[in-house]
Amino acid sequence: MSKQFRGSYGVLVTPFTEGGKSVDTAALKNLLDWQIKSKSPGVIVLGTTGEFLTISDDERRTIVETTVKHIDGRIDVLVGTTNAYTPNAVRFSKEAQELGADGLMILPPYYYKPTLDEIYNYYKAICGVVSIPIMIYNNPFTSNVDIPAALVAKIAKSFEQVRYIKEASQDIARVRDVIEESNGLVNVFAGERVVESYQLGAVGYVNPYANYIPEASTVICEYLAAGRVEDAKKIDRFITKIDHVIAEGHPLYGHQCYSKALAAVRGYPVGDVRPPITTFAELGQEGKDRVTKISKLMDELDTLLVQLAK
Repeated sequence: MSKQFRGSYGVLVTPFTEGGKSVDTAALKNLLDWQIKSKSPGVIVLGTTGEFLTISDDERRTIVETTVKHIDGRIDVLVGTTNAYTPNAVRFSKEAQELGADGLMILPPYYYKPTLDEIYNYYKAICGVVSIPIMIYNNPFTSNVDIPAALVAKIAKSFEQVRYIKEASQDIARVRDVIEESNGLVNVFAGERVVESYQLGAVGYVNPYANYIPEASTVICEYLAAGRVEDAKKIDRFITKIDHVIAEGHPLYGHQCYSKALAAVRGYPVGDVRPPITTFAELGQEGKDRVTKISKLMDELDTLLVQLAK
C-alpha cells in the first residue's frame, strides 16, 4: 500500500449547534482550516474525542462527506468506524472509503469483552470490504478491551490493509512489542507518552490536543522525527500539565468537553458536548477556572514554540 501516515493526527471534536441539536458543518470547516494552517499532516474524525457514540448514521455521513470534500486532498483524513456490532463497523468502513477517506481508525468491538478469535474475525470482516489503510485503535481505558501485541501482528500479517496502530494501553513497552511481533509491519502511533513512544520506534501521534494547540502537536512530532528530543520534551511538559488539569476537572472523559471549550478560547467555537457527558456549562465556575489555567499554559507554550523555531 502506497499511502504512508506519519506525524501528528488530531482526533477532532464534532462541532454541534446550540444544545447539541445538529452537526455544525460551518464550525467543522473552520476547525479543519486551522489544522491545515497549522501544518498538521492529517486529521481523524469520529474518534473518542469526536463523540462517535452520540452520532446518528445520517450525521456520520455528513461529517465524513463534509470533511473529505473540504480537505480536498490537502492533508490525510482518517475516519473512526468502530462499532460493537460487526455489520455496522463493516458498513461504516465501506461508506467512509466510498466517501473518499484516506484511512480508518478502528477499536475492537467494545462492551462484550470479545475473545481473541472474535477480535480477529471483526477486523477480517472489515478488511473484506475495504482496501484503504486501517489503524487499529488499542485503548483498554475506554473500550475495556486490550489487544495483545501478538494478535495485532497476526491481524497485520493476514490483512495488508492493517499497517498502523494507535497504542494507548498505558504499557509503553507495547510500542516495541508490536513492532517486534509484526516484524516491522505495523507502524505505531502513540496514544500517550509521545516522547517515550518515539524512542521505542513510534512514527506518529494520535491526540486530542490538535483541537486547541495544533501547532504544538505538529511540531513535537517533527522534532522527535528529527532527533530534537530535548526540544520535544520541553513541549511535552506543557502538554502533560494541560492533560493533568483536564483529567482532574471532569467527571467523565474530559477531552471532549475541555477540547471544545479550549477550541473556543482559541477562536474556533464548536459548541458543547452531547449527553450523557457533562457539558462545560454544567461545570460552572470550576470549569471556567480550569480553562483560564490551561489558557495561560497555552500562551506560555506559544512563546516556547517561537523560541524553539529561532
